[in-house]
Amino acid sequence: QVHPVESGGGLVQPGGSLRLSCAASGSICNILAMGWYRQAPGKQRELVATSTSGDSTHYASSVKGRFTISSDNAKNTVSLQMNSLKPEDTAVYYCNAHYSSTVGSYTQQLDAWGQGTQVTVSS
Repeated sequence: QVHPVESGGGLVQPGGSLRLSCAASGSICNILAMGWYRQAPGKQRELVATSTSGDSTHYASSVKGRFTISSDNAKNTVSLQMNSLKPEDTAVYYCNAHYSSTVGSYTQQLDAWGQGTQVTVSS
């Protein structure tokens, strides 16, 4: 079992900045990627940014140029620096760990989610 735990979040004015952090604990097997997703009220959960174990990053077009994801593969941590925040960035942000688990000769890829942290952008 892998357990991501988020920290950060809160209330910020438009144009402001916030930093989210996440640490994965538990039976760390082989984390392939860590990232951030968000879910606004009445909307589906969407990808914000991901970072693979090979340090390849991917961003949603809506946050590209404003958000920066960084990870430490040795420590199984990932952070999201959010700048120039907009009201439409308001959502619950979830940390995701995508990992592989092998039992005997069977290997599967699984996802673990944090409990979520609220980010509110409002004046």
